[in-house]
Amino acid sequence: VRMAKLEILVAIAVAVFLETVSLGVVTTEGGMVQGENLRLGFRRHMDRFRGIPFADIPVRFQKPQSHPGWEGILKTTEYRKRCLQLNPLQTDTMGSEDCLYLNIWVPHGSSVSTNLPVMVWIYGGGFLVGGSMGANFWDNYLYDGQEIADRGDVIVVTLGYRVGPMGFLSTGDSDMPGNYGLWDQQAAIAWVHRNIRAFGGNPDNITIFGESAGGASVSFQTLTPHNKGIIKRAISQSGVALCPWAVNKNPRKYAEEVALKVNCPTDSRMASCLKMTDPVILTMATTVKLFGSPDHPIVNNLALAATVDGDFLPDEPQNLFHNAAEIDYIAGANDMDGHLFTSLDVPSVNSQLLDTDPEDVKRLLASYTKEKGSAGVAEAYSTYTSYWGNKPSRETIKKTVVAIGTDYIFLVPTQTALYLHAAAATTGRTYSYLFSEPNRMGGLLTPYPSWMGADHTDDLQYVFGKPFSTPLGYWPSHRDISGYMIAYWTNFAKTGDPNSGDLKVPVAWPKFNNNTHQFLELNHNTDINSVRQQQRLRYVHFWTSVLQSLPSLISE
Repeated sequence: VRMAKLEILVAIAVAVFLETVSLGVVTTEGGMVQGENLRLGFRRHMDRFRGIPFADIPVRFQKPQSHPGWEGILKTTEYRKRCLQLNPLQTDTMGSEDCLYLNIWVPHGSSVSTNLPVMVWIYGGGFLVGGSMGANFWDNYLYDGQEIADRGDVIVVTLGYRVGPMGFLSTGDSDMPGNYGLWDQQAAIAWVHRNIRAFGGNPDNITIFGESAGGASVSFQTLTPHNKGIIKRAISQSGVALCPWAVNKNPRKYAEEVALKVNCPTDSRMASCLKMTDPVILTMATTVKLFGSPDHPIVNNLALAATVDGDFLPDEPQNLFHNAAEIDYIAGANDMDGHLFTSLDVPSVNSQLLDTDPEDVKRLLASYTKEKGSAGVAEAYSTYTSYWGNKPSRETIKKTVVAIGTDYIFLVPTQTALYLHAAAATTGRTYSYLFSEPNRMGGLLTPYPSWMGADHTDDLQYVFGKPFSTPLGYWPSHRDISGYMIAYWTNFAKTGDPNSGDLKVPVAWPKFNNNTHQFLELNHNTDINSVRQQQRLRYVHFWTSVLQSLPSLISE
């Protein structure tokens, strides 16, 4: 009898141990969906839904429409195609116009989760490329929400939005106003707000986060009046709406260039001709020159971007921060964010052998300040070379090129956005960071210089927990910084304060305001000494004040 009792107890224990905690079939506004359940450990499960449609197949150059729905149970166990875009070598296209889908990761403990905070990810890619639908290269899926969801106990959502001409080509008028990709993102965020409760999420606690063009998109989504009351918090990594590449001031000029390439007229018939042009031909007509020069920097080639259309963006972004007054906001940049771009404009930056000519520094500054003419270049050059001394080292000159690119393309616009957010905020809190974990490739046997800091996109692997999911590629110190970022990001998503939540952080991150200008430097050594203030204030002052006060040349 005792033996039988023991067997029964063991059987019950095994059943409890193996018991699957899952949402099962979930009912959404379009119909029922069924994902898959992943067993992560003792009393740790996760439901993963891949490829849930949040809108109908988009009509070209129109806002997304709601999905008509489906009969029966939709199996959401595979990623859908990314949105139509150029392949990495720009020799062909990949993806599909049918791409408005999202993926959801829902973590569970010993019981099915309810009322969890929700984090919605918006990918980057210069508004030209990108996707959150499966492996980026080999079998490594960068935007896998599993580690953030599991470690931070939050729901993670990733979405697809139209990129390239399908998402951002605009004639600058009501025929083709543009911003279709931003409307796609907004439709996905609104879908999450309406449906996430059925997945165990709290619709009143949605944090959007993104990097590069995704960080700028996050910024746009907080500034548009169309998201009032839907977004609670936001995180912009290496990109805000004020970046020089984020808004195209003259979209018609670019649309006419594309029209000529695809044999369309550039008069009143242009929009209707573009709408009838094969989308693959249209996408191939928007290739970007990937080799710049100091006189023609690559950042100026990113012509597909948001437009001030009078609808999604009723005004210039800097005039819309009142719409974000109640949104908690984190924004920051990487300390060498500009390296990816300036090393293509000034290739000697990466060379161990070649010196970088100070003349290249001047030429690059001339490109970035061209509307101010020679006075702008002179002022910029003296600002960036003031600490050089008589004989600057080779490394000093190279680092200056990277700093100029970082400031102009990312860091100064991000600081400006933080100041504007803090000034307009009512209940919204503001936090500033600088990410400085050195690039893993820096050193003698790689194309990267030994003095490399954090390049553009270097932060992504840590936010998405790659040092935990693919440990062989990383050192323990990389797991430290990854843990810190997941802790700050998910605590913030829960409470609006990166320091308070379920995860321990290495140091309290103070709020940013227009008096103290405090920020946190994030790397594997983050501690009490990482809280700093007045991030590159001299250079922020130069770009936002000194340069602006100079008279502009009359532009065409």
